[in-house]
Amino acid sequence: MAVQIGAKPDAGFENPLAMLADCHRRIENFLRVLCHVAETRLDGALSADESSAVESALAYFRTGGQRHTQDEEESLFPRMAAAGGAESLAELGKLEHEHSEANELHGIADELFTEWMAAGQIAEAQRGALRAATDRLQELYREHIRVEEEIVFPQAARQLDAAMGAEFRARRLR
Repeated sequence: MAVQIGAKPDAGFENPLAMLADCHRRIENFLRVLCHVAETRLDGALSADESSAVESALAYFRTGGQRHTQDEEESLFPRMAAAGGAESLAELGKLEHEHSEANELHGIADELFTEWMAAGQIAEAQRGALRAATDRLQELYREHIRVEEEIVFPQAARQLDAAMGAEFRARRLR
């Protein structure tokens, strides 16, 4: 990813909640790319710039997006569940369900974008399915990220131990 002069550096493993929030910004940015292309391109081949941007976004969701989900489901959510609280348990179950839904939608978007780029065109029915998938992803992430950043992360900040950052690091070294 390009470095922006004057931009706040991404958080490190010593601050796993900030890492997750940084990842949310990447999710929003890459999703914005997918939504923009799905909304504005009606047919025909994507330009070289569009293809490059879409490929970067798809690659992010295949790798970084999956690690983000693992970081939450394997490190953050179990700690939150162990700490208890009925409200947080209900939220965690909903968030895990949303991860599954997002994963399915990303699979659809990935397949349709990949076919479009390979064929140099997209059929109207496929374009409609792509728009439906990207629109739903945008809607899902908007609320999902809000809940995590306004409810889950502040609560987690009061309960977490340092081992979570080490788990994040280990996931990236696999």
